[in-house]
Amino acid sequence: MALNIRLTDDAERALEALAKQEQMSKNEVVNRAILDRAARRSQSTEVRQLARQAIDDYGPLLARLAE
Repeated sequence: MALNIRLTDDAERALEALAKQEQMSKNEVVNRAILDRAARRSQSTEVRQLARQAIDDYGPLLARLAE
């Protein structure tokens, strides 16, 4: 799929540098950045859900232990 992206001058310079450092095309750098961000966000959401569940499950016990 074709997509045009308007980048700031700073973003363009950063993209160019990343592509050069990673020895890949700018297109590949952008694709990987998007997928990485999506994976981290998904993982972060899962961690928050697990933390909420742990608080629900063990909150009363921890409160009693703290007394």
